[in-house]
Amino acid sequence: MQVEPDVYAKDCPSRQILDRIGDTWSVLVVVMLADGSHRYSELAKRIHGVSPKMLTQTLRGLERDGLISRVVHPVVPPRVDYALTELGKSLYSLVEGLEKWAESHIDDVQAARENYDAVSSSLA
Repeated sequence: MQVEPDVYAKDCPSRQILDRIGDTWSVLVVVMLADGSHRYSELAKRIHGVSPKMLTQTLRGLERDGLISRVVHPVVPPRVDYALTELGKSLYSLVEGLEKWAESHIDDVQAARENYDAVSSSLA
């Protein structure tokens, strides 16, 4: 008997997926791969602030979850390309909205933060 997915349950695998796709680095990798395959070095150069260790962990996790594919080309030096799978493309259709929202509402969020900080500091 299979248990119904419940993201609010601590040990539910669906929560693990939410953790993966809600991670900053995962979101940025999915968004970047939406325009086609990229090499590790391209991802590392474009995604500012991600350490090599975190990028590698993120790529492995996304590959394990079936969201990206990893293709190793038998050339010297080795060349590895990452691309969204069909499952990853279906995730991008959701993540794209988050990307656009974040970029178009940053001024509103910054203003709200400044207001909150001003009010909080006056209460202290």
